[in-house]
Amino acid sequence: MTHPDAQMNTTRAGVGAAVAAAHRSEWAFVLAATVRVTRDFDLAEECAQDAYAQALATWPEQGIPARPGAWLTTVARRRALDLLRRAGTARRALPLLITDALTGSEPPGQQEIPDDRLRLIFTCCHPGLAVEAQAALALRLLCGLTTAETARAFLVSEPTMAARITRAKKKIAAARIRYQVPPLAELPQRTSAVLTVVHLIFTIGHTAPSGDQLTRTDLVQRALDLARMLHALLPDDPDIAGLLALILLTDARRAARTGDGGGLVLLADQDRSVWDRAAITEGLDLVRQSLRRGRPSRWILEAAIAAVHAESPAWEQTDWAELAGLYDLLVQHWPSPVVALNRAVAIGLANGPQAGLETLDRLSDDPRLATYAYLPAARADFLRRLGRTDDARTAYTEALMLTGNTVERRFLASRLDELGPGPAGFPRP
Repeated sequence: MTHPDAQMNTTRAGVGAAVAAAHRSEWAFVLAATVRVTRDFDLAEECAQDAYAQALATWPEQGIPARPGAWLTTVARRRALDLLRRAGTARRALPLLITDALTGSEPPGQQEIPDDRLRLIFTCCHPGLAVEAQAALALRLLCGLTTAETARAFLVSEPTMAARITRAKKKIAAARIRYQVPPLAELPQRTSAVLTVVHLIFTIGHTAPSGDQLTRTDLVQRALDLARMLHALLPDDPDIAGLLALILLTDARRAARTGDGGGLVLLADQDRSVWDRAAITEGLDLVRQSLRRGRPSRWILEAAIAAVHAESPAWEQTDWAELAGLYDLLVQHWPSPVVALNRAVAIGLANGPQAGLETLDRLSDDPRLATYAYLPAARADFLRRLGRTDDARTAYTEALMLTGNTVERRFLASRLDELGPGPAGFPRP
């Protein structure tokens, strides 16, 4: 017979899992709808967090609602209205972000916008904000990422990211930036920052910075939804089409990225028969359209790189010389240290591990890569291929110490084990 306390614990465990799932899948909806009431991001975040706390307290007795997102949104908005009424600030807060929540007004031609998340993302990516703050703020608000997760995405320290987000919120309030999708005529000038945000959302979802799962499917789906919305708004924009293609072609490999036991499966070892062929077909078509419409850009080049992998029938048949050439172009359009790292890997696979290692070593002094686990991981792989076992062991150990995702940590630990025991006293993380 099950003890009543055990039944309650089981119920609370189920509620905890349901609330966690709702945070992953519904946070952006809840926050975006609440901002329409508060016109203030900090207050909206507080009310949304209160709603999730109330769910933890209420759902064990009342049961998990059929539509958790709607329940959470209602509670958060009611909490916001109550706080505003009590503080007597509802009317004074109106100019901060929006008036359409009360008056129903909307910029001409914008009534077709189906999702408050687009209003939220365009507000975060307003040109009045510093470029580095735009994407950081959107990741924090749109995805509910912690400050630490957002900092990792930008390769900066957590205090630096916290200060950046705070400054961006204050600028929105002080500049009275409106909470709306800009008029259609202004969209082309505003999309660059938005595309960066959507790409970062996808990147963090594709390989989660921490946790027990390799992929955060909620973030991947959120990025895909936003990319599709943008493509519907501006179907002739080649960069939007390129980003959508990149997401489709990369996520098409999801089912093959982990094995039966949840272990990491490298691209070289993946079963390509389980790749999502419908997504690949759609993505390849978008790449072709993008290349026909304009000059190659960051997004189109990244999509073209993903297309080379998607069209390769096997790892051994991958055209690494073509990929290295595409990375040469990409690093000109987007001089990111991460792009430089990927270029070095492509060079090593095209011209041999020594060439790759020498190219990687030229990046070792870049402070932006000082805590980026994929740099020592890539070095370790080339060192292993060159038979430099002790050096490879050191590099794998460094990568393991910098990696937060459990699936990736298990893979790196297995690589260390394959190298055998190191010299006496060799440290293990």
